[in-house]
Amino acid sequence: MADTSDTRTPAQIEADIKRRREVLAETLDEIGVRVHPKTIVGDAKAKVVANIDHTVGRAYVQVNRVVSDVRARFVDDEGAPRLERVVPVALVVVGVVGLLALGARRRKD
Repeated sequence: MADTSDTRTPAQIEADIKRRREVLAETLDEIGVRVHPKTIVGDAKAKVVANIDHTVGRAYVQVNRVVSDVRARFVDDEGAPRLERVVPVALVVVGVVGLLALGARRRKD
C-alpha cells in the first residue's frame, strides 16, 4: 500500500492549495476568454482575412505574370513596340469597335 503520511506542515499545505487555486483561476480565465463569442468571432474574422489576403496575393502574382507575358509579346527588350504585332491587333480592335458601333446604330433606327 502507498504511504499516506504527509510530512508537510499545515502552512505548506495551505500555500500549496493557494497556489493551485491561483493556477486554476488563471486557467479558467483563459478558457473564458477563448470561448467568449467576441474571441471566437475575432478568430474567425482573422482566418477569413488571412485567406483573402492569400488569395489576393496569388491573384496578383498571376495577373502580374499574364501582364508581363503580354507585354513581352508587344514590346521588345528595349521598350520599343513591336509593330509587326501591335498593328494587326490594333486593326482587329478598330474593326470590332466599328462593328459594334454599326450594330448599335442599326438597333437605334
